[in-house]
Amino acid sequence: MACDAVKTKVEVEETVVDDPVSPTGQYFNSSVLSIGILAIFESDVAIDDSPTMSTLENLFLPIHPRFSSVMVKDDHGVRRWKRVTLKLEDHVNVPVFPAGLETYDDYIRGYISDIAVEEFPQSRPLWDLHILKYPTKSAAGTMVFRIHHALGDGFSLMSALFSCFRRADDASLPLTFPSSRAIKPVHGSGAWWRAWRNVPRALSVCMNTVRDFGWSLLKTNYLADDRTPVRSEEAGVEFRPMEISTVTLSLDEVRHIKAKLGGTVNDVISGTIFYGTQLYFQAAAPGSKEARVTALVLLNTRMIESYQSPKEMTGPDATNPWGNNFGFLHVPIPVSGNPDASDPLSFVLKARQIIKAKKSSLAVHLNGRLLETIRKLRGAETAARYIHSTLRNTSMTISNLSGPMEQMIIAGHPIGSFYFMTVGSPQSLTVTVVSYMGKLKVAMGTEKGFIDAGLLVSCMEQSFRRISEAAVGKRADHDSKLDFVGHSIWQTCGNY
Repeated sequence: MACDAVKTKVEVEETVVDDPVSPTGQYFNSSVLSIGILAIFESDVAIDDSPTMSTLENLFLPIHPRFSSVMVKDDHGVRRWKRVTLKLEDHVNVPVFPAGLETYDDYIRGYISDIAVEEFPQSRPLWDLHILKYPTKSAAGTMVFRIHHALGDGFSLMSALFSCFRRADDASLPLTFPSSRAIKPVHGSGAWWRAWRNVPRALSVCMNTVRDFGWSLLKTNYLADDRTPVRSEEAGVEFRPMEISTVTLSLDEVRHIKAKLGGTVNDVISGTIFYGTQLYFQAAAPGSKEARVTALVLLNTRMIESYQSPKEMTGPDATNPWGNNFGFLHVPIPVSGNPDASDPLSFVLKARQIIKAKKSSLAVHLNGRLLETIRKLRGAETAARYIHSTLRNTSMTISNLSGPMEQMIIAGHPIGSFYFMTVGSPQSLTVTVVSYMGKLKVAMGTEKGFIDAGLLVSCMEQSFRRISEAAVGKRADHDSKLDFVGHSIWQTCGNY
């Protein structure tokens, strides 16, 4: 691919980095798994790529040595990170499309679909940047960071990327992010009384843990989900082209629904996804029978309220060090034989009930211990195959991140919208959610040629609209069939 930017070579001393590759890093970059993240930023202005190399060299590369390292095996067979001589021009791609078009939605859609399944070269650091200097119906230009998950979890990688951006309204001020409540330890003079009062909760945690951990073992080893309109059951689905579509929701409206029903923003989003999935089943396969459908919900296991700077995460005394720190929950998706006749709010309430029970469980930690035991006894490749089976036997993965509350800018390019997508998973559907400037972007990575991406977007939009209307008691009686065409990421996003 052509690269219009000035070719720059960054010399890095060739030494072996002290840190070995983390177990999760080994799982995600193995013979059976290669999991990556696409972070897609849509610019409000035409992209000038002349500052690309200096921006990467001065802002991005210094964040962490892993961005200038490759995986190697030492003399004892242990995989470690090794610093290498890095050529930035090998990591920056500026594709050239035919001239003369008003918008390039189809070209960009196809390009992102291609890089989503492209393998990461193991001979160079596991990241690259794609600069698409062509307008779409939603942006003047698009930048796509493709980063291997072995380098870190979404929290680490997005912290790194956000550190390269500034606030568009005042570059001297830091970006701010929504905070979540951290769990506080029980201590002090009333600790024993509070502990005794929590005995029923402790018993509930034990019961939930036994149930959830047992269910996780069964799902991974024996009970695969049924074939449905969102699960093809085909082997090698991770190597098939992926189409990425998005739905943009108002965060204020989501909070209004939350206030009406109680719970959390995540409960509302989960309910919207679950209900939208049922609407898609009905539209794509009318009359289909009830099926076993399970979502893997990824959880950040860090005890932290908001993002930390890369410096805080890489220091010797870091309380939440850089790396992969997350777990997953098997969440059964509520099934309705006739979603049109169902109460939309019941999906939000059911999602809240299921997720609350799942969080009141130690199954996430036991799954992590199980993987570590498998790795020690059978090796990282066997543990990676276990994760592959866990993903393959479920219907979708759902993950979410918080984005800045203010508009961000990089090298003079204000970002109008952004979202991310996990790629390389052996599933037909992946759903991610991110907040930015008062909006929630729900992105769906779908198996191309199997899932009707436009119809799925329409179902998700209708799901949220029905839930919102039901929450205020004014669902339209004439809310009818899916009679509008869904918009992909290159056809909408004009309302944020």
